[in-house]
Amino acid sequence: MQKAQGYSNTRTYDLVLTAILIALVFVATVFLNIKLPIGANGGLIHLGTAMLFLASILFGPKKGAIAGAVGMAIFDLMAGWVLWAPFTFVTRGLQGYLVGKLAWSKGRQGNSFAVNLLATLLSVPIMLVGYYLCEWILYGNAITPFASIPGNLVQNAVGIAISLPLSAILKKMNITAR
Repeated sequence: MQKAQGYSNTRTYDLVLTAILIALVFVATVFLNIKLPIGANGGLIHLGTAMLFLASILFGPKKGAIAGAVGMAIFDLMAGWVLWAPFTFVTRGLQGYLVGKLAWSKGRQGNSFAVNLLATLLSVPIMLVGYYLCEWILYGNAITPFASIPGNLVQNAVGIAISLPLSAILKKMNITAR
């Protein structure tokens, strides 16, 4: 019986933590964003990317992928970007998974600043390609999506600039300990 209780507590903790991370990504996306006056869709810079990176570095690939995919897809659904939601779900899920997988590789558990930087940088092409394909499909034009690339690069750069120092601080504070 003891084992079942511990298993239940762990699952409950993971469920609650994942829900909090989804909410963190969503709130950072919805309340801290700037719409750019470029491209067909205008482009959007938000702090949800920073929270996706933070979740992936602090809690690993699964929670990072779920937080990014669900949090930003919900934003798309609620902000009227409904057609973008499936693309966002896949693209941001892959981005969060890659960051977490690399940051937590070889037992690092997100503790290496250099590996975390590399992980976030390597995830940028996933977002660029994912949203390029999305715009190409939605707008039926292979040229138009290029206008969104500068905004996507800025969004990732801001996400990296915020998440890496913040994750290092939070790791030192040991906030991930249970």
